[in-house]
Amino acid sequence: MPTLTRDLNRRQFIGHAGGVGMLAMLGVPGALRARGSADPAFVFLEAEGFDDLGGWDLDQQSMDQMASPYLLAHGLGVPVDDATTSVTFPSAGTYRAWVRTRDWVAPWDAPGAPGRFQLLVDGTPLHTTFGTEGADWHWQDGGTVEVGTGDTTVALHDLTGFEGRCEAVLFCKDTGFEPTNDLDALTRFRRALLGLPDEPDDGGSFDLVVVGGGIAGTCAALSAARQGLTVALVQDRPVLGGNGSSEVRVWPEGHVQVEPFTHIGDIVQELLPPPPAGHHGTRNGQAAHFYDDQRKLDLVRAEPRITLLHEQRAVRVETADETVRAVVIQHTRTGRWTRIAGRLFADCTGDAVVGHLAGADYEFAPTGNMGNSNLWSVLDAADEQEVLQCECKDKDALSAAFEAGDTEQQFPRCPWAIDLSDKPFPGRANYRGQWGGADPLANLGGWFWESGFDKDPIEDIERIRDLNFRAMYGAWDTLKNVDGMYPNHRLGWSAFIAGKRESRRLMGDVVLDAEDFLEGRDYEDKAFPCSWHIDLHVAHPSFDDGLEGEEFISQATAGAGYTYQGPYWAPYRTLYSRNIGNLFMAGRDISVTKAGLGPVRVMRTCGAMGEVVGKAAAVCVREGTTPRGVYADHLGKLHELMRQPGATRVG
Repeated sequence: MPTLTRDLNRRQFIGHAGGVGMLAMLGVPGALRARGSADPAFVFLEAEGFDDLGGWDLDQQSMDQMASPYLLAHGLGVPVDDATTSVTFPSAGTYRAWVRTRDWVAPWDAPGAPGRFQLLVDGTPLHTTFGTEGADWHWQDGGTVEVGTGDTTVALHDLTGFEGRCEAVLFCKDTGFEPTNDLDALTRFRRALLGLPDEPDDGGSFDLVVVGGGIAGTCAALSAARQGLTVALVQDRPVLGGNGSSEVRVWPEGHVQVEPFTHIGDIVQELLPPPPAGHHGTRNGQAAHFYDDQRKLDLVRAEPRITLLHEQRAVRVETADETVRAVVIQHTRTGRWTRIAGRLFADCTGDAVVGHLAGADYEFAPTGNMGNSNLWSVLDAADEQEVLQCECKDKDALSAAFEAGDTEQQFPRCPWAIDLSDKPFPGRANYRGQWGGADPLANLGGWFWESGFDKDPIEDIERIRDLNFRAMYGAWDTLKNVDGMYPNHRLGWSAFIAGKRESRRLMGDVVLDAEDFLEGRDYEDKAFPCSWHIDLHVAHPSFDDGLEGEEFISQATAGAGYTYQGPYWAPYRTLYSRNIGNLFMAGRDISVTKAGLGPVRVMRTCGAMGEVVGKAAAVCVREGTTPRGVYADHLGKLHELMRQPGATRVG
């Protein structure tokens, strides 16, 4: 962890902050990841900055609401290994401990506080159990602790494996001090005591800055770099692929490499491995190796013109004269800001983060959306191959139990989960979701386990994801403890990063609608092929009785009125902003109506968009034009590039 070199004693700090009253108003000096505190009254540790995260996962999905990621004990009911760090307290004595956390089921008034954990100081737990109170993120009082001089080990000790969460830990020598929950005040002091400057570091300037490292953004970066452009690729996770990564595990669909531009999709095919053989049910939620995260990273790192900035999230956009000049990104582990300037920008974030911050025209309804999935799967602890391939965090213990012939898997009752004991759900005997298979286990955790239909997929993302957790744990509790099924099975894997379907859509010079597909409307600026049906999701009426507003099973549109003659070539003019002059977009945030989103949002199609954006950016640079200018004056040049193989390299 970086060491803070500012040297303020308590009296100097209080004077700097404007007195005790101002200090209390503005909040705790924040985010100190150093081995000692610059202020002898405080030691502040951000959870994501711990030396060793152990079995805890870093969750950045709510950074826009919290200004910080947090750690999640995602153990599927098995406590995860401790997250640990070392700190040197400025002086020995008594400190009051505070932990920024929440009871994640409290928004539903659910009993049981499943996300319980302890704070250990040199191996000894504080008397307080954390994660047991408060529906909102807040500082939970941990009482006092005696510390000495020298290195002290601080650890987060999970008690349940049921999604405990911690954002930060604070030790105060002033035992009467109460930290603020005001986000702006907390953020200012967080950054001040980290020693981070108010101005971001200079990250350089590029021909094209791609924000979002899903399939669309990764294809855009590769396509542009191979055309000779310098590219920055910004991704807020440690892996590339977005929904098509091992973290989310939605299988990429859609057809590419079709007439008349048979090379659009070449890069998509390079990135994506072939589908798994011998699968049952949906291909979603398969084992991690089928999504081959390393394949994507290797392809990007092999391009010398791409600067990969992963574990970095776009938090600010600089504009002038309806043009994006730079994005400011924040590292999800260190909190450090970097300014990335560019000539052209591509918003491939899915949530249209860059366009939204830049003032681009967009459409978005915070309710009535397609939902989000957190896919999940189970394994048979009596099956040696499944045990050997287990991705569980307690794999060693599971393997040892198998060797000893102990294969029965207990699962605790979950009174805080959705009570499904008297309700149907896919996976329960004689109940299927839409297009569910005959094997009940194949109907667990598939695409139709989806929630958030009437919630904001940006502002409410934590709650939507947590509702998916409550559905999963409620279903497994019912199957194991009510129905008495699957004695040797256990939860094997679950996504904690939500797989989104719908969010903001940036408006271009053409706003594509479902009617364009149904009528086969022909556009001269053909850009990417669409083959997926007009796939729109709503809550499935067969499973929502008594769960109105909290539905978790979806139904997809199908049949007459939702199919068209394909492939359909969608127009280039959906891939750039109509009012921000240098902004491209690729992915599910392109210029379509809600109905028009259905055919374009699958990942191979999104990847094809990215390939075209990369080629269009090359035309912009070579011809000194804008994304709109490519259509107006250089459409033929774009189509020429679209006929070239994706492996073609310029320069």
